[in-house]
Amino acid sequence: MKSFRKELTFRTPTRRAFLNITPQVEAALGESGIREGLCLVNAMHITASVFINDDEPGLHEDFEKWLEKLAPEKPHSQYRHNGAEDNADAHLKRTIMGREVVVAVTGGRLDFGPWERIFYGEFDGKRAKRVLIKILGE
Repeated sequence: MKSFRKELTFRTPTRRAFLNITPQVEAALGESGIREGLCLVNAMHITASVFINDDEPGLHEDFEKWLEKLAPEKPHSQYRHNGAEDNADAHLKRTIMGREVVVAVTGGRLDFGPWERIFYGEFDGKRAKRVLIKILGE
């Protein structure tokens, strides 16, 4: 069995963002040479997420509104975590959206269902954060 590892780095200009990272993951899969196996993609920061969903702007706006209702950024004083940083809401949003995805690799391609794409979710942006891609297989 072969193993391949690659890190991606993202720095969003806004506090929150959703980025379609499917092309970068597909490129890493191509670099790996792995044709059959599994591809793990995970956020390496506690205020960022990796998830699978549709690449549709209205849905992303819905995510933003929904997450803000569940864990509003302000007032910062509502959270016991806030102190040195005012990012407690980002930790909660990450928990809701998830840490990682695993996608089957079949015939050298990500084995997606219709409309599925991999996204990086940023909830406390404006600084560099990493995403790990780990691919295992033959």
